[in-house]
Amino acid sequence: MSTQPYPVVPAPRFDVPAVEAARRAEAFADTMTLRRTVRDFSSRPVPPDVVEHAIRAAATAPSGANLQPWRFVVITDAERKKRLREAAEREEREFYERRASQEWLDALAPLGTDWRKPFLEDAPAVIVVFEVHKGPDTPRPYYVKESVGIAVGFLLAGLHQAGLATLTHTPSPMRFLNEVCERPQEERAYVVIPVGYPADDAMVPDITRKPVDEVIVRL
Repeated sequence: MSTQPYPVVPAPRFDVPAVEAARRAEAFADTMTLRRTVRDFSSRPVPPDVVEHAIRAAATAPSGANLQPWRFVVITDAERKKRLREAAEREEREFYERRASQEWLDALAPLGTDWRKPFLEDAPAVIVVFEVHKGPDTPRPYYVKESVGIAVGFLLAGLHQAGLATLTHTPSPMRFLNEVCERPQEERAYVVIPVGYPADDAMVPDITRKPVDEVIVRL
């Protein structure tokens, strides 16, 4: 890997007048407050270019040493989604019935989740995000989880802005995803994201978010 410094270019300018900046920030926040985890998806197809643009935005996230240690696997094939669901449910059943602590199960109980994951088949698209570690053709990355986590945040925001619903699913362990997604060992699954439109009868828990004054500290 080259150790030569990158050439430099002028920093991009994106100056926005203060009033307009506040309007845009408020509009973005208002839209994001409508984002909810959805578990019941419509069969309505998802435009592939929308998913691609959302991933393109995710791939602009900052990363340690600019090594961009992420891979986004988009699954739309029905048979592969079925394999994904079957493998995930095996792990999830083991988790709910044997591995999870009672404290964890109690925390999940109000959400009504269990080992059954039909959304992995029902959603028109499923994005599996992988961390990319050192391998034959990939350098050792730095701050991998931080970098990939930021990219996933960009991805969820981009999909939501396009009117799509998502869910973040993290079966444990996730190594089976390498086989389902045909990825090499140096890639490690980070999160599974079903993507689609909510079913007509989709319902979500009536939860609230903490008010901003509870999560912000001004110094």
